Amino acid sequence: MKRQFPRISELRPLMQFGRPGLDRRAARLARAADIDDLRTLAQRRTPRPAFDYVDGAAGQELTARRTREAFASTEMLPRILHGTAAADLSTPIAGGTSALPFGIAPTGFTRFMHAEGEDGGAAAAAAAGIPFTLSTMGTRSLEQVAEVSDAVAMERHGSPGTRWFQLYLWKDRQRSLDLIERAAAAGFGTLMVTVDTPVAGNRLRDVRNGMTIPPRLGLKTVLDASHRPEWWFNFLTTDPLTFASLSTSAQDLQSIISSMFDPTLSIRDLEWIRSVWPGRLFVKGVLTAEDTRRSLDAGADGLVVSNHGGRQLDRAPVSLKALAEVRAEAGPDVEIILDSGILTGSDIVAALALGADFTLIGRAYLYGLMAGGRQGVERAIELLAEETRVAMMLMGAATVADLRREGRVRAPWL
Repeated sequence: MKRQFPRISELRPLMQFGRPGLDRRAARLARAADIDDLRTLAQRRTPRPAFDYVDGAAGQELTARRTREAFASTEMLPRILHGTAAADLSTPIAGGTSALPFGIAPTGFTRFMHAEGEDGGAAAAAAAGIPFTLSTMGTRSLEQVAEVSDAVAMERHGSPGTRWFQLYLWKDRQRSLDLIERAAAAGFGTLMVTVDTPVAGNRLRDVRNGMTIPPRLGLKTVLDASHRPEWWFNFLTTDPLTFASLSTSAQDLQSIISSMFDPTLSIRDLEWIRSVWPGRLFVKGVLTAEDTRRSLDAGADGLVVSNHGGRQLDRAPVSLKALAEVRAEAGPDVEIILDSGILTGSDIVAALALGADFTLIGRAYLYGLMAGGRQGVERAIELLAEETRVAMMLMGAATVADLRREGRVRAPWL
């Protein structure tokens, strides 16, 4: 092999050194190649009780693991020489149009994960043109989220933001009605009633961490904080963590949830909600044909196939596997949203190809939030959107509707 000295004229074009940026958060997030990288960042920057609340699930966490295994077991069929120049990721859902085939799922205690909380999530969703769902157990009010959502959406798109409200039916029906009326007044066009939480799931990580809201500052907490000073600085220098619908005193999570949720919730209560809610109504937590029919007969406009991310009943059915049964019972015209376990764009594509009209992201969004506030959520959305686009292009799908053609995705349980 003949060697020679390198020529400076040939090396010069290869020597590209970017200017070091002052925004360290942006630089960290830019290096994240997928949601798992954001999860790693989140774990480094968030106290263990908060991280485990997001990352964990109920019992032995079997449902959470089986959910991920189900997504991993699907096969996507590439389509060669398909002549598709671009992929349009927009899709109609709940009477509007989302720029992407996923939205942000409702999550509780969100400012415990990062001081920006729902503000960061709602702003990122509005900027991306996708729905943001506020939880009954959120740490920002309906009115505050509406203000943030509309401000960003009007600036970016010239129209109000798309926002939905997730409702737990309280033991105090009047307080439930008050929330419903406030949601309608604040421009939340869709009500999502969660029905799989009559009591709190047995979340062992939270029990072992002694998680309370707000957190107690014991020796273990202080030692944990010493490795994550930014989180604690933000927590201690912003407004107190409060919940409009919950006690502000320090309680363990299971006690808070048990005092709020209603184990006597029945189909008659769903019918009552339908009678007082003027907008679209989705029922979240449907996994069987029987519950599909009961929900639709009670007046639901759409369904969310969800096992609560494996955080309620361990060994519950996997949402992705239950999707076919729910779709068969509901028929082709009922809008169905797939929730639980989505961490990649390929997961989103699989859900859409197997019968969902739309999807929701929970942990993926919170990993981004913990990694970098609103910027982190925007990065999570960006990563999932690009992964979805690439998968659609490789499968020859120009639109979300194209994904629903039979045979685009294979699943071993079908």
